[in-house]
Amino acid sequence: MKVAIASDHGGYQHKEAIKNHLDELGIEYKDFGTDSPDSVDYPDYARPVSEAVTSGEYDRGILICGTGIGMSIAANKVKGVRCALVHDVFTAQVTRQHNDSNVLAMGQRVIGEGLALLIVETWLKGEFEGGRHQARIDKITALEDAYGRH
Repeated sequence: MKVAIASDHGGYQHKEAIKNHLDELGIEYKDFGTDSPDSVDYPDYARPVSEAVTSGEYDRGILICGTGIGMSIAANKVKGVRCALVHDVFTAQVTRQHNDSNVLAMGQRVIGEGLALLIVETWLKGEFEGGRHQARIDKITALEDAYGRH
């Protein structure tokens, strides 16, 4: 598995901790920035991660900002992204099982580092169940196609 990861200034510390955790798990990743806690604009980091995932270069993406909301909104503007804003372990598991989410968004100002690491690990290990859920994913794709989102 290959993971694309990025944050804005509001998620920088969690991103660095997640990178260390990915190293411990032996999961390959690329850091798309930011490289400091200095103020930046989250869409500038959500876009390259989202495009890296939808191109197939990376299997999954992780985005962190202050609340996770801005990153998730920006990521979901990219066709083919199913970014889930997650702040608990149950949702991390279910969004993989039912929604086949390919990008995870979290908020550093909302959850602690330990929980963020547990969410990441749960989400990365999660598998899409397919079946009845695939029809729903197909409907999401049809919505994207109908509205020309890219």
